[in-house]
Amino acid sequence: MNQRQVYIEGTKKFFIAILAALLNAIGMNFFLIPAHVYASGLTGVAQLTSDLLQDGIGVSLSTGMLVLLLNIPVAILGWFKVGRAFTVFSFVTVAFMSLFLIVIPVQEVSSDILLNAIFGGVIASVGIGLALKFGISSGGLDIIAMYITIKTGRSFGKYFLIMNGVIIFIAGFTYEWTFALYTLISLYVSSRVIDTIHTRHQKLTAMIMTQNQEEVIKGIQDNMFRGITVVEALGAYSRESVTMLVIVITRYELYDLTHVVQAVDPKCFINVVETSSVFGDFRSEADQKMAMEMYKTRMYQ
Repeated sequence: MNQRQVYIEGTKKFFIAILAALLNAIGMNFFLIPAHVYASGLTGVAQLTSDLLQDGIGVSLSTGMLVLLLNIPVAILGWFKVGRAFTVFSFVTVAFMSLFLIVIPVQEVSSDILLNAIFGGVIASVGIGLALKFGISSGGLDIIAMYITIKTGRSFGKYFLIMNGVIIFIAGFTYEWTFALYTLISLYVSSRVIDTIHTRHQKLTAMIMTQNQEEVIKGIQDNMFRGITVVEALGAYSRESVTMLVIVITRYELYDLTHVVQAVDPKCFINVVETSSVFGDFRSEADQKMAMEMYKTRMYQ
């Protein structure tokens, strides 16, 4: 990408990060917080900690401030171990979310806990889904998940479920189990909305139809170290020869892949399908990162 494209891309991500932060804050301050229904991940930890401090020892510390404080060490981890661009945009989302949580007043829109759980989950998860769709995140556990995946090649899913389970248990034990059960409903709604906006499956298969295969292959290989299968095909309607490139990626690589391919060949056709299982030599992010560094070192020698 040239300098202008990099600037446009960065600006787009910046505004998406602000929008995602605003939607998260609205879902929290208007629905979840007034109903004592807890969000997932570090946001839920911040929300629960704020309630415990207020009700336990009378210390008032806003959820927004706690969200920011909890994400600072996570951002440091991401900066050194995950990737600077990913971490910067994620922390922008966190910073603006903290600001909006502090500035926007906590106000009860409905006294119905079920409605609060559903609408709060939907609005907040729309923000998270948009962020993921554009290759950024809402910080917190996403950065930790990325680090664990890079380090071990394993899914973060079970650890995510354990943390959310702890939040639900403490909320139910400390307050009422009714709130914990409604939190489960909110988490389920959130996961379904995020699935609709952005796939959460760990592995995806992309099939790229292009007539500029050499340029597309070079663009992909310059930005990620993934194997590509080249299949010669024929368009049934046009009767023109076309090349199909098949590549298996992780969900975190989807945005980068589509952006790189469309920048090289705007007329290409990309079909992305969910991959339930992968067997054989699929490189973890750690292997890929090491291979890319070796590749760039050879280029500049």
